[in-house]
Amino acid sequence: MINISNLKKQFGKTIACDIPSFTVNDGDIVGLVGNNGAGKTTLFRMMLDLLKPNEGIITIDNVNPSVSEEWKSQTGAYIDDSFLIDYLTPDEYFAFLGKICDISSEELSSRLQQFKTFANGEIFGQNKLIRNLSAGNKQKVGIIAALVRMPNLVILDEPFNFLDPSSQSSLKHLLTEYHAKSNATILISSHNLQHTTDISTRIALMEKGHIIRNLNNDNEEAKQELIAYFEQQI
Repeated sequence: MINISNLKKQFGKTIACDIPSFTVNDGDIVGLVGNNGAGKTTLFRMMLDLLKPNEGIITIDNVNPSVSEEWKSQTGAYIDDSFLIDYLTPDEYFAFLGKICDISSEELSSRLQQFKTFANGEIFGQNKLIRNLSAGNKQKVGIIAALVRMPNLVILDEPFNFLDPSSQSSLKHLLTEYHAKSNATILISSHNLQHTTDISTRIALMEKGHIIRNLNNDNEEAKQELIAYFEQQI
């Protein structure tokens, strides 16, 4: 469970995040949506202790990420390509992750099999440095790296960015299947309402740093409300 209490982050006079209270329950798939500058990435960075809040607290399973690293072993995340080691090939990078996470090469190879459709022949066995991959393939490497550890908590910032339509569809199946098998808690941010509502059980709508709506989405019931909201912004 993730609990947020009186969380505030400000850059100069700009309020990037102001969330009095918000809870993500175990097993939720939460889609975080909002226009550019809504505060989605800022919130994720504070969850991952990459950015310090000015006020308030976030806890992951009652652990404050800023004071303990207990949460890290059960968390897989990808925000942007700064998470990658770009002078390695994808295979070298996955092998490195396997070593630091104490996953045997045999087990790692077995786990990577589930990502073959998503990789689409462009990631595994390619003697190409990550830095020389397309933006979409870098995105795939980061997402695979976040999931291959089989974490209980997955945080992905704009995971559909840079992916072609087939890869976007493949990613939706990948995330829903991963959730079905593991009951992991998954948080994604996205500008793509269709993909987000397709896979999320809850939708948090952010605007100017605030979560202004917390919508149930068991039957994609949030979609029309979101469409109506964003149409009003035009």
